[in-house]
Amino acid sequence: MQVSVETTQGLERQLTITVPANKIDSEVKNRLRDLAKRQRIDGFRPGKAPVALIQKRYGMAVLQEVAGEQMQRHFYDAIIANKLAPAGTPTFAPGQLEQGKDLEFKATFEVYPEIEVKNLDKIAVDKPVVEIADADMAKMLDTLRKQHATWEEKKTKAAKGDRVVIDFVGSIDGEEFEGGKATNFNLDLGEGRMIPGFEDGIIGKKAGEQVTVDVTFPEEYHAENLKGKAASFAVTVNKVEKQVLPELNDEFAALFGLETATIDALKVEVRKNMERELNQNIKAKVKEQVIKGLLANNDIEVPQALISGEVDVLRKQAMQRFGNNMDPKQLPELPASLFEEQAKDRVKIGLLLGEIIKTSELKVDDKKVQELIETVASAYEDPQEVVQYYNSNKELLQSMRNVALEEQAIEVVLASAKVTEQKAAFDEIMNPQAAN
Repeated sequence: MQVSVETTQGLERQLTITVPANKIDSEVKNRLRDLAKRQRIDGFRPGKAPVALIQKRYGMAVLQEVAGEQMQRHFYDAIIANKLAPAGTPTFAPGQLEQGKDLEFKATFEVYPEIEVKNLDKIAVDKPVVEIADADMAKMLDTLRKQHATWEEKKTKAAKGDRVVIDFVGSIDGEEFEGGKATNFNLDLGEGRMIPGFEDGIIGKKAGEQVTVDVTFPEEYHAENLKGKAASFAVTVNKVEKQVLPELNDEFAALFGLETATIDALKVEVRKNMERELNQNIKAKVKEQVIKGLLANNDIEVPQALISGEVDVLRKQAMQRFGNNMDPKQLPELPASLFEEQAKDRVKIGLLLGEIIKTSELKVDDKKVQELIETVASAYEDPQEVVQYYNSNKELLQSMRNVALEEQAIEVVLASAKVTEQKAAFDEIMNPQAAN
């Protein structure tokens, strides 16, 4: 076998490989003989047709089949001999195929880049340091109370925090518009579900009152025909209800299925959950900074084949999110350009972390894997059942092993990076939009 390697551009390589004629011819003859034994030909007893006749009828098809197999086999022999690491599927371009002659073909493919991860000490990471304050606990308990609140009808004026049941009809320039009408619509005042100004027009009104609320749709409103338009809503207040929160006592704690149904036990459980979610969010923020730092300090070339594969993954995920229960065939095909940059970054970070794992000789820490599984399981009603499920499912377990290995690689980066601890409030980390 003769092989030459050419760098065509960037990471693209082209192998020119010559397969000796005798390798192809001997295999073709063997297959034709075998075919002659099995093939039924009119005028001949089964298996007695002359090989020459079989050759005439099936020779070219068999030759093409053998040539295809030989190209695959010689390609893999060639990349091993030349220590090449293909990224993606090669494209074969065979020369003229003729029995009794050597077969020359070209294989074009991309290779993985040679990577040296650099400048880890230039990566800056701000690590949030957070203490859960009593006010944070009180706010979380208040959220739980609201989730179990009841509603009681009131005769006084509607205020923020109340729920109103309303009918409304919207119009623009005196004409009703599509989607601007509802009957017995439940609206929690102060939640900001409606366009600006709508709730303000209802606050202060009592059940049985009617009011006209004038508003202007925001310029960024989702419905194109309503953007920036002034509208009037004729609103009838059918009912006003006030929220009644349960008291923080053992009876309230019993709603959560705790082993010990006391308010103190509930507070312990709530704090544990807050700490778990807080630690997960801090870890995610640190990881995000590490990834950005790695990308900013290591501009590597990546194979287009890997980017295309990642684009397909991202596109399918987006289609699933947008499609919900719709038939995928009814959804428009999202253009690859929407995902190109994200896909490229994901491929880059995968290669960089892979190189860190290789050069640092990292092995999966089984203890860390179990810690990750237990963290996931702690959010469920029966954590032990979830742990057992993960450990008995090879696919899920391997997925968690990959996560653990990636986290170990992140820790390697953090050991060299400039990490600065920054004090932060609980809400800054858990609900940054509200905190701003």
